[in-house]
Amino acid sequence: MRVCVCTVVHHPEDARILHRQIRALLDAGHEITYIAPFRACNVTPWREITPVDVPRATGRNRLKALRAAHRVLAEHAPYADVILLHDPELLVSLPRSVRSRTVVWDVHEDTAAALSAKGWVPAPARPFLRPAVRRLEARAERRHRLLLAEEGYRDRFREDHPVVPNTTYVADAPPGPPDGVRAVYVGHLSVARGALDMIETARRVAAEGIMIELIGAADIEIRPALRDAQREGLLRWYGFVPNDRALRIAEGAMAGLALLHDEPNYRHSMPTKVIEYMARGVPVVTTPNPPAVGIVEPAGSGVVVPFGDPDAVAAVLRRLRDDPALRHDMGKRGYETARARFHWPVQAERFVAQLEHWAGRTPVPALRPAPSDAPVL
Repeated sequence: MRVCVCTVVHHPEDARILHRQIRALLDAGHEITYIAPFRACNVTPWREITPVDVPRATGRNRLKALRAAHRVLAEHAPYADVILLHDPELLVSLPRSVRSRTVVWDVHEDTAAALSAKGWVPAPARPFLRPAVRRLEARAERRHRLLLAEEGYRDRFREDHPVVPNTTYVADAPPGPPDGVRAVYVGHLSVARGALDMIETARRVAAEGIMIELIGAADIEIRPALRDAQREGLLRWYGFVPNDRALRIAEGAMAGLALLHDEPNYRHSMPTKVIEYMARGVPVVTTPNPPAVGIVEPAGSGVVVPFGDPDAVAAVLRRLRDDPALRHDMGKRGYETARARFHWPVQAERFVAQLEHWAGRTPVPALRPAPSDAPVL
């Protein structure tokens, strides 16, 4: 099967796109053409894929990247059994030659709900854009195939679409015990994702021997604050690091931070970073978004803190630093839960089978149901 994968918004080394989905397709013996902004992100493509470079869509500068992606998609569509799109923007004015193929939209987020967290979208325009986004989604559902990253996205669509959750790889053997020194964050940094809260937390604990490490690219409006905090010695900001290496840095930390704000898009989205921390035996400190609470509290793998409360986060970090048994137990329970319920290869099998079916290569896949103890998100 030949699969053409395209994104102009996500980093080419996005964990879901590259390290999970493309890796799963390659392991199953399929051919991949990957259209992504390699040069813009200074990324060297994997040797196993056929890379095609396009500009990156950032902020309000999106038209050039979208046009370039559409041209390239039209060139490669005749040779593709499946075209896998990861950005809703790509669905707008998709060339007819592409629409005639088997197009799959991988739905990463609730796009309309996420508008409130996108600083580049003018606030007065958001009420008008939300209905437009919903209409785009309805049209995409009529014309194309959909994969959903969350069970909670089902209500947005009329039909029943397969869900491939954004889980992670979990090692066969448990990692070593958490240290009493570092708290880490892995993922994109923005105000809505708690970046400023983490800076304020660092301000409260840096002098007490606790180092906060932030691993990820950042929205432009918070980069000055991050640089200032790093110059003051309050924290370490690594910038973007590929997901596999970022998680190796995080392993062994005494806490993994997931301080998402109370935003509509986060209320029904499984926070992948929570599962990634648990898979590495890292205790979780999370705000009370329902999906995170539904994972962490039953597992006993971390602590829930109020929204926007750096003092509460700092208090938890001090407690974890001073109690090795507590952080060891939380890390152990988190790993065991992640291994039992959130190991990506199970989802990889379902994902590959679904694309093969849509390409006409196999019967309808007999997808195994989620475990009975899976959280309701």
